[in-house]
Amino acid sequence: MYETFYGLRSRPFQLTPDPHYYFESLTHRKALSYLGYGLAQGEGFIVITGDVGAGKTTLVSHLMATIDRERLTAANIVTTALDSEDIVRVAANNFDIETEGLDKAQLLSAFEEFLHAEARAGRRCLLIVDESQNLPTGALEELRMLSNFQLGGQALLQIFLLGQPEFRDVLQQSDRLEQLRQRVIAHHHLEPMEAHEIEPYITHRLSKSGWSGRPKITSDVFALLFGETGGVPRKINTMMSRVLLMGAVEHAELIDQPLVGRVLADLNGEDVEIAEPEVEFDPATAKSPLWEKPARKSAVQPEENPEMEPAPAVESYQPIVADIAAAVEPSEPSIAPVPAVEAADHEVLPFRSGAEIAAPTEPVAAPIAPPLEGQSPLATPDTNEVVAAQVDMISKQLSALEMRMGGQEDNLHRVLTMLVDWVESDIRSKESYVNAGRAA
Repeated sequence: MYETFYGLRSRPFQLTPDPHYYFESLTHRKALSYLGYGLAQGEGFIVITGDVGAGKTTLVSHLMATIDRERLTAANIVTTALDSEDIVRVAANNFDIETEGLDKAQLLSAFEEFLHAEARAGRRCLLIVDESQNLPTGALEELRMLSNFQLGGQALLQIFLLGQPEFRDVLQQSDRLEQLRQRVIAHHHLEPMEAHEIEPYITHRLSKSGWSGRPKITSDVFALLFGETGGVPRKINTMMSRVLLMGAVEHAELIDQPLVGRVLADLNGEDVEIAEPEVEFDPATAKSPLWEKPARKSAVQPEENPEMEPAPAVESYQPIVADIAAAVEPSEPSIAPVPAVEAADHEVLPFRSGAEIAAPTEPVAAPIAPPLEGQSPLATPDTNEVVAAQVDMISKQLSALEMRMGGQEDNLHRVLTMLVDWVESDIRSKESYVNAGRAA
């Protein structure tokens, strides 16, 4: 659907491994070097491991697309929990060896005869075993026995073993696989891609599908994708397929962080707030995505550097922001005029925080001047005296409020200065991490 809307020839982020879309990241370049070295040796085992979706199958498919089929006969099998006899039979079937009705001895004889025939024709044989972590020890030992076939002192079969990280552990720790370990001539573990490789990876696959710059993708999307996928190619493909699909549904010509955030919310069934890279602080509301805690981690997490102190957590600054918001929200002191013989609307409290200034209270009765000497307590005081007492009380309240507002402005200035210093420090820290990553 989205490939039609954006004018692409094919789906650039399909999950099926396709050597046409092979992208040579740093870790894939190293693995390809080991594979090339192994092919040049023409014997033994080469082991490639990596997490699920790291690109092991795509790597080998790319290698197979570059070999000369006139000089190398290759077979590729994906294993389940095969026993020692089944693995030989499956391997023979993938080399187009007739196995029906043959027992194990006859099967091994037919396999050896095939290898001899290929060697006489000037071709070497390569067996690629994917998902090797599923094989029991007996099946791995049977593969080692197949690698023993020789002709004129030359090995007739070379084997590539691809597996998940647990296969590396089994291979290194099992006492029964010592002979197999001695025949491993190269081993590489595929790591996830690094943060700076995400953008070229995505643009590479889009270009292979006929991408002409539509849709445009903002640079902050790549950092968000790295944070969400950890640099694993298959996870990136899954995310980008969903992002482009939503872009096509919304007729979006720009892929940006808000759109990716909606995809994440849809995938996880939750609201996701995406922090914008540059947002000015608004003192009228004191709300900005830079200070709001996101529902999911959406930014690139820099590698730990023992020489640099980690930036403080964002949520530790939320009480400061709350105080700032409460302090700057009322532009003028909200003191209602007090008519004669009526109560004041607000009571001035001792300064504790910006949020407690001018807290509303129950109406307080205005003080009445005491009766004059010789006057009855029930007598009504003179109106001028009452007004004078109220004016004096209000003057004292205003003076106290002005003093507290002055102190409050000083406190607010200090808090804002601290917050600006922290933001600038955080930006400098992120820039240093990015520059360090590029330099590496």
